Amino acid sequence: MADPTTPLDPAARCPCLSGETYGGCCGRFHGGQADAPTAEQLMRSRYAAFAVGDAAYLLRTWHPSTRPRRLDLDPDQRWTRLDVLGTSGGGLLDTEGAVEFVAHYVVEGHRDSLREHSRFVRVDGRWSYLDAIG
Repeated sequence: MADPTTPLDPAARCPCLSGETYGGCCGRFHGGQADAPTAEQLMRSRYAAFAVGDAAYLLRTWHPSTRPRRLDLDPDQRWTRLDVLGTSGGGLLDTEGAVEFVAHYVVEGHRDSLREHSRFVRVDGRWSYLDAIG
């Protein structure tokens, strides 16, 4: 995992595995130069924020009704791969959307994964993570 005080090189491959560079993909969302235009792109950028240790971005993109007061990321957890399984809504003209994914990670030498079906809502033109379904 990258040190949260040292941003990922913009020319590096984006942790969300979109095939784009970090600067051309999630880095521009993390840096505030753009907002994610779809629920899937917000979910990918949030995964990338976990990968680079950007807790501030995660809190900023969390819906106010479900956002924790603070978020402590595990510095020993290394996020290794994201698999998007499906989406529902969440497009450019939608106000709600859902994304199902599996996020793979390694912690203390053990590989594991997190499967989640996340809900997103658009508030004042910006997508926010609401919660996980089931």
